[in-house]
Amino acid sequence: MDLCKDTGNVYETVAIIAKRANQISVEIKNDLSKKLAEFASYNDNLEEVFENREQIEISRYYEKLPKPTLIATQEYIEGKIYYRNPAKEKEKLQ
Repeated sequence: MDLCKDTGNVYETVAIIAKRANQISVEIKNDLSKKLAEFASYNDNLEEVFENREQIEISRYYEKLPKPTLIATQEYIEGKIYYRNPAKEKEKLQ
């Protein structure tokens, strides 16, 4: 219930955190894809499989990162997430 102080609604808080977690997940995936694209082999030879040390280290680094949900929850607790609810804003104006 400590997480719901700002919104007053558990479900709204979960939705905010979930949307931010999705954003973080996309950012991490794009970053990882860019880094791994440098190692992409454009040869279609299936017999040649190269184990690149740098590629393995990059993959391990991203595996060790905290889950996007945990990052989003921490950001919410620290007040780093901006959110608004258009429905509530509309009710206040009426």
